[in-house]
Amino acid sequence: MELSPPAQRVLGALIEKELATPNGYPLSLNALRNATNQSTNRDPVTDYDEPVLREALTELSGGDLVVTRYAHGSNTPKYAHTLDDHLELDTSGVSLLAVLMLRGPQTVGELRTRTERLHRFPELSDVHEALERLRTHPFGALVAEVPRQPGQKEGRWCHLLGGEAAPAAPATDGPPVAASAPIDDGRVAALQQEVAELRDDVETLQLELERLRRFVGA
Repeated sequence: MELSPPAQRVLGALIEKELATPNGYPLSLNALRNATNQSTNRDPVTDYDEPVLREALTELSGGDLVVTRYAHGSNTPKYAHTLDDHLELDTSGVSLLAVLMLRGPQTVGELRTRTERLHRFPELSDVHEALERLRTHPFGALVAEVPRQPGQKEGRWCHLLGGEAAPAAPATDGPPVAASAPIDDGRVAALQQEVAELRDDVETLQLELERLRRFVGA
């Protein structure tokens, strides 16, 4: 499996919204664009337009990773992923893959924090076990561990749905750079998590308000 970057982002966004805000899932093209390009919990932040998203959906549909659905009485297509069925994955596995597709290589601690809304891992050891299952998946490795680089305390994990993991950038010779104050990655991740949860709450309220308006106007 070798998905393009837009297809990876679309697939990750569909998984995230299914698990975090199921009331708004499957996603219309407009909702998918908002989810794909949102500024929180995304690295890098993108600005994919509809033609790019349609091409990504065609790519995913061709690989049996996305299906199109229609609500009763509606002609608006909505999109849902089938990664869990296609690769026979449980929620822990698809949650980790989603966060890796949305935010790039991450430490085990970051993955535990950032998957909280999707799947709760009680201990770091549970994350390790889930990653190991993905690494030794019967259909082929789905994740790989990226060796620790200079200046990093821990190694990171990346997904392999875009093909082989990119080699780590070699250290460059140059003048020494002044060390900055250490950043508490856990605290930053927790704050980002809170912001994402607030955004999802707003999305859910907007959906409920729209349903109420349709009901009153009926």
